[in-house]
Amino acid sequence: MAKPIYKLLMFRNTEAYYLASQSERDEVLGKLDAAFKKVGGKRIVMCDSSWSSKEWPVFGVEQFPDIEAVQAYSRALQELNLARYVVSTTILGTELESEQRAYFSLLLCDLHNLISTT
Repeated sequence: MAKPIYKLLMFRNTEAYYLASQSERDEVLGKLDAAFKKVGGKRIVMCDSSWSSKEWPVFGVEQFPDIEAVQAYSRALQELNLARYVVSTTILGTELESEQRAYFSLLLCDLHNLISTT
């Protein structure tokens, strides 16, 4: 069984986004949403980070059923020429297994202790 793929995305709008008419923006966002639903994507969270980052004023986490869905959605983004409207960076990953979570929890505790004592 395929594991869900999580995508961390960070982005900012380009000048072309701000110059586009509201109807053009709505059309692109509507097509984007339709493509997202078609591949079975779920938006876990979208966040305003403009108060802490000028480079990436928006970030979010999306979930896809498998890597094929991520690839299909990426093709849709290219077809919509989304790079005209946003600059972005993304990271893909899968959920840690319980043993991995325990290991990283211990590392974080050790790191916290190290920082607290210095």
